[in-house]
Formats: sequence, C-alpha cells, structure tokens
Amino acid sequence: MVAWPFAVLTVIHRTVILAFNGAVTNDFLPIYTAAQNFLNNRDVYLDNFNWTHPHYLYPPSGTLMISPLGYMDYDIARRTYIIINAVAVLLAAYYLLKLFGFGIRSVAFPVTVLAMFSTESVSNTLIYTNMNGLIFLAEVLFIKFLLERRLWWAGVPMGLTIAIKPILLPLLVFPFLKKQWQPFMGAIGIPIVLLTIAWPLSKDPARFVRETAPYLAESRDYFNSAISGNAAYYGLPEWLILGLRGGMAVIVLISLWLLFRYYRHEELFFLCTAASVILTAQFLIGSLGQMYYSMLMFPLLMTVVMRNSVVRNWPAWLAAYGFLTFDMWYSVPWRQFGEAAQFLRTTFGWTLILIVVFVVLINRWLDARRLGTLHEGLDPPYIRDDVEYSGIPERYRFPEGRPAGKAAAAE
Repeated sequence: MVAWPFAVLTVIHRTVILAFNGAVTNDFLPIYTAAQNFLNNRDVYLDNFNWTHPHYLYPPSGTLMISPLGYMDYDIARRTYIIINAVAVLLAAYYLLKLFGFGIRSVAFPVTVLAMFSTESVSNTLIYTNMNGLIFLAEVLFIKFLLERRLWWAGVPMGLTIAIKPILLPLLVFPFLKKQWQPFMGAIGIPIVLLTIAWPLSKDPARFVRETAPYLAESRDYFNSAISGNAAYYGLPEWLILGLRGGMAVIVLISLWLLFRYYRHEELFFLCTAASVILTAQFLIGSLGQMYYSMLMFPLLMTVVMRNSVVRNWPAWLAAYGFLTFDMWYSVPWRQFGEAAQFLRTTFGWTLILIVVFVVLINRWLDARRLGTLHEGLDPPYIRDDVEYSGIPERYRFPEGRPAGKAAAAE
C-alpha cells in the first residue's frame, strides 16, 4: 500500500510528463529521420560527425527494424517509442524479480520499479527517447533463457539487439565457455538475415562502413563517461590513459576469472554478476560510455538479496549513486567542483563498482587460502553453511542438481 502509489505515479511522471515533454537532447529525431529516408529511398547516413548533436549510428539491419516508425506522424511515433521502452523496462523488472523468487504481489516489485524509474538511466532513456529499455529487456531475457536451458531462444533477444546496437555482444562469452552453440545461431543468424534484406533496400549502406563504423571506434570528448572520453575532455597524456585502461582491464580479468572458477555453478549469481562486470568494463574501458547504459547493471544490484552477493557493502552503493542518480551536481558558488562532480560521477561510479567486486572476491580468496578451504569455494563458512536465497527457485541455484557446500565447490 505504501510502495505502489509511489511506483505507479513515478512511472506515469517519467513516461507521460517528462518523456512526452522531451528535452534539448533528442535521440529519437535522427532515428525517425533515418526511418523516413529509408522508406523513401533517400540517403540515410548523412551525419556530420564534427557536430555534437545526436547522430544516427544504426547499421542497415537496424534501419530496417526501425523503419515502421516512418509510417507514423512524428509525435505519434515518438510517444509510441517511449511507451514501448517503458513497458520493456517494466517487463525486464518483472522477469528479473522472478529469477530471484519475487512475484508481482511482493513488495519487492513496486519498490524495484520505483527505484528503476527514479534513476537517470531509465528517466533519460525515456526523456531522450532511445532504445536502452529494449536492450535491458533483451539482457534479462538472455540471462533467463540461459538459466532455463532454452538455448535456442537465448539467441533471439541477443540477435535482435546486435542487429541494431551490439552492446550486449560480449555476453556471448557465457554460452561459448559452456560450449553451447544454440544461442549463436540466433545471435549471429538474425543480424545476417536482416542485413541481407536491408542492404539492397538501402540507398547508401556502404557509407555506414566507410564513415559511421570508424566513428564508432573513436573516443569523443563530449557526453562520454568512458576513461578515454574524460581523458580527451581534460587533456590527459596518452600514457596515463593507457595506464588507467590497462589497470582496470587487469582488475576486470581477475574478477571474471575468480567468478568463473568459484561461482560458475551458482548460475544466477554468476550470470548476473559477471554480465554486469563485463558490460561495465565495456562502458568504462571502451571508446564510448554514456550514463544511461548503467541500466544494464541492474542484475548485479539485484543480487543484493543473495547472501553471498558482492554488493552487500556501502561502497558498492556509493558507486551506484554515482552512475544511477538523477541528481545534478552543478554548483553556483563552487562552479569548477560542481562541473567536475557532474562530469565525472559516472566514471567514478563505474570504476568504484569494479574495484568493489575485485576487492570482495580477492578478500574471499585470501581468507579461503589462509583457512585452507579453497576447495570448498570462496564463500566464508557463515555463508557457505547457511546460504540465504530468498526463495530463489532451486533450478537457478545448482541446475545440474549439485548440493550447496562442499560437493558443489569441490568440482
């Protein structure tokens, strides 16, 4: 009774008021223009990348997928796109909570929805009108289908997102490590089929390869929270940029190795934690990281209900504040500090969350080695002997039927 009014009205406010109102930044306009140009056999890739306004960056396969928007009036198309993404976030929240044993009747659902729609990630996805809500749903469905061994279906959301924006592509490492070939059929096949159809229907598809693709590999110095983006903005030397990116890469690789080595049989915890670590590393170390990408880290934050979660500590949530908050830190009396805090808080948050995961795992490894219990896993005895899963379905804990404790860790 307390949470539902806040959740429902926050969803309505973000979707119908703020998003329908719009903002100076309009990610939807280039999408709508490209859809109309595609349908009318006009050039699609016309952007001047020296300008800072939103560019159209989807490949021809993505243009084909968004082309139905071009049949609508602009305002109707934009509002439809906003509602689709809002519904996608709600569906993703529902399925993510179901994975952790919470239903729509539990207090966790309205609290989670309220928290998600209060973040910058969801709010600006709707206000700027881009497709991050659909990508978040695809991420959750991919994890869900892997856990349920619906491997053919797992490739479908992955393939549909890769055809537009390959941001989830690194997550294919999970079926690759388990030698599961079925997800790759959809993940690779769907983009190829759509590209094969779209290429002859597009007037200028080669310009995407010649001009847009190289731009995507560059690190721009505006609206970019990646290390390279902030370094370009502040004029940092190249050796420092390489050092920061290299240092974070080492931290990420060690964390992923420890997760795979000691937690891969606890598949829900492993997939949600490792997927978020991989994607955060991509945002931070790659060429482009924007704050609203942080929506894809919700699975990691959701593991807080698990007793062996790596985010059951205050530094993890200090980091989350950095990359999720809708607060503005511009300051009138302290202008330089305010601008730095506003520009760097996302980078700080992503960096800190990766360091937190690394430190927690390393400390568990060191403690287990000191106690001589590495063969039993990294969890301390008080966690290992009485694992608290908050009603998580049995099949998501040890899908191969392994019992918790020594038998599971010994393999």
